Amino acid sequence: MHSTVLYRPGVTGWQLTGPLAQHVGGFVSRLQRGQYSSVTAEKYVSALLEFGQWMREHHPQAEQIDGACIAEFLRTTGGDGDRHAALGQLLTVLREQGVVVEASPSGPIPEELRRYDEHLRDVRGVASKTRQSSLRIVEQLLRYKFRRGTVVVARLTPDDVRRFIAAELARVTTTSHAVSLAATLRAYFKYLAMCGHDARSLLGVIMTPARWSLSSLPRALAREDVDQVLKSFSADQRSPRRDYAIARLAVDLGLRGGEIAQLQLTDIDWQTGSLTIRRSKSRRACVMPLPAVTGRAVADYVQHERPKASHPGVFVRCMAPFNLPIGADGVRRTLQKAFRRAGLDHGRTHALRHAFACRLVDQGGSIKEVADMLRHRSLDTTLIYAKLDHRRLAAVALPWPGSRS
Repeated sequence: MHSTVLYRPGVTGWQLTGPLAQHVGGFVSRLQRGQYSSVTAEKYVSALLEFGQWMREHHPQAEQIDGACIAEFLRTTGGDGDRHAALGQLLTVLREQGVVVEASPSGPIPEELRRYDEHLRDVRGVASKTRQSSLRIVEQLLRYKFRRGTVVVARLTPDDVRRFIAAELARVTTTSHAVSLAATLRAYFKYLAMCGHDARSLLGVIMTPARWSLSSLPRALAREDVDQVLKSFSADQRSPRRDYAIARLAVDLGLRGGEIAQLQLTDIDWQTGSLTIRRSKSRRACVMPLPAVTGRAVADYVQHERPKASHPGVFVRCMAPFNLPIGADGVRRTLQKAFRRAGLDHGRTHALRHAFACRLVDQGGSIKEVADMLRHRSLDTTLIYAKLDHRRLAAVALPWPGSRS
């Protein structure tokens, strides 16, 4: 794809001199970096030119472009998927160039959430996704009490908190939601106390639901199920080598989805056969041995299927724009599709991590070794796998009353 596509026959003067004229180059460059096909690029450029004419008649300034403006254009001109995607790319370009500045939500509640987000990020070092989840619950509490008015923490009473918790638990009845709700509110009230507010009565309202430690078994896939998952990748899929390499990293090393998504080419040392996890949940770098079968799968993808992208990530998109990583959600979708192809009714990709840990235990690995391989900060997190070590449990089991043993 070349920028001369813009100057094909039929492009008239107003199309090149309208409100978007100076941004056309950036738009085309983005398509080139994403390695869009010439057919797709032609459609996107056509959509851009049509939007430029519409803009000239309705909104003469590029600074006025936003999601609502694009939606109005698509509604009045009969937009299709290509137009919608093309104008989404345009909006990204305008944001990158500083032409369009996203207005931050204003008001007492957004301001309070911004301050708390800074605390979670800068003081407690909480990861972005966890912060988003916490802020969502705190926002619900603040809107429940203050609606759109001024946030006065002193007016937040224990009864307000009780009613909010009751409403939330009626909406979502799972134990995990109750635990998350309690932990989030407790952390927020401790933050208020740190800011000088008297939050003792609010903290006294919160009771963590009973969730007995080590009361269940890890839900792992059996060895034969794992084998079926690994056999489910075939040449008729869009990116079989990439998806197979992702599955091998989860099966052979127990990597989390986010860790797989954030792997970079420089994290792999092919000479020593090792892999460095730099972006783990614990925020600690960890060097792990790279099994030969896993290394071959990753190398096969990188050499024969990975698009030529400047992004340093190991796993990138297999559709334009190619120069982007697949993300944790992409890893999750890849493994869930493999589960379905293998005929497994299993929704959590963490099951492969559990299977990895169970395999270590079956092979005689100690709990400390399992914890090290899983990169757990606390042995308590790993103790649940001790319940699967039937050989060692049998050695310490007391005889059943009345039995011959």
